[in-house]
Amino acid sequence: MIHTSPLPDVTIPEVPLTAFTLQKAAELADKPALVDGASGRSLTYGQLDDAVRRLAGGLLAAGMAKGEVLAIMAPNVPEYGVVFHGVAMAGGTVTTVNPTYTAGEVHHQLVDAGATRLVTIPMFLETAAEAMEGTSVTDLFVLGGAEGHRSFDELMGEPLAEQVPVDLDDVVVLPYSSGTTGLSKGVMLTHRNLVANIVQTQGVMEMTPDDSFVAVLPFFHIYGMQVLMNTGLAAGATIVTMPRFDLELFLQLHQDHGLTRAFVAPPMVVALAKHPLVDKYDLSALEVVFSGAAPLSAELALEAGARLDCEVVQGYGMTELSPVTHATPKGWFKPGSVGVTVPNTETQIVDPATQEALGVDQDGEVWVRGPQVMKGYLNNAEATAATIDGDGWLHTGDIGHIDGDGHLYVVDRLKELIKYKGFQVPPAELEALLLTHPKVADAAVIGLPDDEAGEIPAAYVVLKEGQDATETEVRDFVADQVAHYKQVRRLTFVEAIPKSASGKILRRVLRDQAADG
Repeated sequence: MIHTSPLPDVTIPEVPLTAFTLQKAAELADKPALVDGASGRSLTYGQLDDAVRRLAGGLLAAGMAKGEVLAIMAPNVPEYGVVFHGVAMAGGTVTTVNPTYTAGEVHHQLVDAGATRLVTIPMFLETAAEAMEGTSVTDLFVLGGAEGHRSFDELMGEPLAEQVPVDLDDVVVLPYSSGTTGLSKGVMLTHRNLVANIVQTQGVMEMTPDDSFVAVLPFFHIYGMQVLMNTGLAAGATIVTMPRFDLELFLQLHQDHGLTRAFVAPPMVVALAKHPLVDKYDLSALEVVFSGAAPLSAELALEAGARLDCEVVQGYGMTELSPVTHATPKGWFKPGSVGVTVPNTETQIVDPATQEALGVDQDGEVWVRGPQVMKGYLNNAEATAATIDGDGWLHTGDIGHIDGDGHLYVVDRLKELIKYKGFQVPPAELEALLLTHPKVADAAVIGLPDDEAGEIPAAYVVLKEGQDATETEVRDFVADQVAHYKQVRRLTFVEAIPKSASGKILRRVLRDQAADG
């Protein structure tokens, strides 16, 4: 049984990403497009369009070739949109780097993506400089400038009048997504993928130039990049950037700017539902809260919605899907649902054991097919083939069902990925790292439910015979080598790791034991 959208199909324009995203720039030339939340500094649509064109021209003058990769490692600031779309307009590819990564993690991405230029901010210069050693990156540029380093302003040149000709199936962005094994993989998303998903998302959200919202969800992450930055700009909305979540500033910005929408992850919904600070601010302009990146409980959505007097709805997607495949239109809220299939998209629920399609209200793996499905994983044909089948269906690894009204409910995951505050944490990566500790004989990592984070990485460790170690010692060992969201939040010493006859870790057994205390 193939489920299609209850909403009408949309027309997907045959245009490159930046031309589509900045289509309203001339009409809204004097309207703020991107505002720095902390300082109030802003870029109007006219200024943004001019800066994008000048960067594109400067990159071409500096010798950027079509398809060349520029990496950006920065928090949410107005200039992020300039970098992203300047590279795209010049015919290049952007790889977005998590600025909280360690130098080793950044190095892996720079090498795998084949990046030749890197843009960052002063705060991350030390990590960037260390990470680029031994890579193809020859030029490092700093937003805002830093002594001894080249300023980003040096890249600006004569404005480019027209988009460098590209094939719409050329890769325009390479975000990195963690697999269940090994290091993160580059997700090849094309101009066609991203334009299609903006239009599909708009088919559900119906954002307009009258809308405004905070962008605190990071632009390096597909949710922030596409749903906030690109869809917001294409709609002509005003986007107020925050480099990190601070509840008081978040609320103050809503009050000061009369923000109409909020795009959040579940930990932020917890704060909106329960924190006493919320009552001190006027959020009356807020019309809808959209939660994504991780599952949100029905109870929490209802509690936050009642307090804010607006709908708190969910969506569903993944980096490999550009990212939105399911979302909740206004007035269609159902507790626990992640919404309905977006336009121009097909969904199947499939029995993981028999590969047979299932009917209404039957749990199985969620498969998706549509124009938003990625081109594939960079340098990894095997992983691509394991994710997208010969008929174009992307196998999400999530377990769920679709009800009689077409609403999807995600209930579990086939994949072992842990979702900590919306970030993907591959257990295998942490297990491999734990096994490098000189006192550790064996290890397993699972995700445990957590009200604030969604899930937390929890490790079970077997020490070598005759060795003694503290929980703090082992956790610190991991923390020194991974990004903050990958850190082990709970560690238990055990005598043995439960495994199958073939040696596979029985994570379900560990989860059941944890649930039983």
